[in-house]
Amino acid sequence: MTDTTLTVQNDTGLHSRPADLFVRTAKLYESTITVHKGTKSADAKNIIKVILLNVSQGQEVRIEADGPDEEEALKDLETLITSNFETVNPQVKI
Repeated sequence: MTDTTLTVQNDTGLHSRPADLFVRTAKLYESTITVHKGTKSADAKNIIKVILLNVSQGQEVRIEADGPDEEEALKDLETLITSNFETVNPQVKI
């Protein structure tokens, strides 16, 4: 299992379009991926659960991945968040 902690800088946090991109990126990987905000956690492949975390701009999230492609998954999700959801994996159809 691998994890990383990031601060969401996007204006809308992890809502609507950013959450959609986050979930579609997570679904590219076989690993189990969980996103944590404080004491709450959600399956990173479930858009409703990710939106219900209510992550706003400036808040920290911890992303945890467990599986055969965990490092690749975390790297891709980290790039997505640190680029303010502008750098998207080419496999994700926008």
